[in-house]
Amino acid sequence: MKSCLLLLFCVLAITAGWSADLRIGIIGSDTSHVPAFTKLINDPTDPNHVPGGRVTVLFKSGSRDIESSWSRVDQYATEVQEKFGVRLVDSVAALCKEVDVVLLESVDGRPHLEQARPVIQAGKPLFVDKPVAGTLRDAIELYRLAQANRVPVFTSSAYRYYRSLTDLRQQTQAQKIKGAISYGPCELEPHHPDFFWYGIHPTEALFTIMGAGCQSVVRVNTADTDVATGIWADGRTGVLYGVRNSWAHKVIVFGEKGVLEQKEGGDSYAPLVVEIMKFFQTGIAPVSPEESLEIYAFMEAADESKRQGGQPVKISDVMEKNGGAGMLSTSR
Repeated sequence: MKSCLLLLFCVLAITAGWSADLRIGIIGSDTSHVPAFTKLINDPTDPNHVPGGRVTVLFKSGSRDIESSWSRVDQYATEVQEKFGVRLVDSVAALCKEVDVVLLESVDGRPHLEQARPVIQAGKPLFVDKPVAGTLRDAIELYRLAQANRVPVFTSSAYRYYRSLTDLRQQTQAQKIKGAISYGPCELEPHHPDFFWYGIHPTEALFTIMGAGCQSVVRVNTADTDVATGIWADGRTGVLYGVRNSWAHKVIVFGEKGVLEQKEGGDSYAPLVVEIMKFFQTGIAPVSPEESLEIYAFMEAADESKRQGGQPVKISDVMEKNGGAGMLSTSR
């Protein structure tokens, strides 16, 4: 399947006459990722410059019912216009006509599915920033639409590619992992499932180490803390420890040879942008749709466990409930 997608992507690139630098469009201007990613891509003097493309156009948008969204829409749009020569367009459809690939950056996950539809229908490879959608059901539909149209889609938290986490993952290769704890920020936003807003970061870090294969989730919570424990198919346990009013984060791994801890430092968007550019150039997502959907199913199962007073909830049950039966790996 991956080789077919790569071949299709290359054929499209040749027939479209793409230059070495891909034309990149951005949807949404309400997150700091917009100027940060654009600088890394468009500014060759940046020490972490990522070559291979150029952000050329932006569709400015935000959400009126989220203060941290609407209050930044104009600021970030103006910044990328003035500093990096990015032009504004008046619709997603207009953006798709002028670019080869798309960064969907809206900080609010709720409009992602509808913003992604015209991009996928236009056949443009798409990176969707966190959260991939505002609900698990929408996330499933987004990936189903992409699969039906044979359009590559990639989503990931920047945490997955922090150097400190990459180093930890490499260290775990030499031993069998029994389990892991990932702690990090878990600020809540009333329009999103509890973990989708900031809990996605430590959740993605947990799955970066544990991999796919979680079967059930149990959650306990207080006003300041959330703890979600997942049981993997091979008996391993993965614990997400989410805290409010703190940006500290770390993954601790319990291996057969000892305990390993993520070191401080190496927190940067640059490694994620490098992976995004590779994805745009090859059409192959470094994180599979199955793993990405399982991450969001894990978070939805944690919400369902909360609703049920801390009862264990199966990943397969929340997938089926939200229209995604059979979309995860059969090896689980």
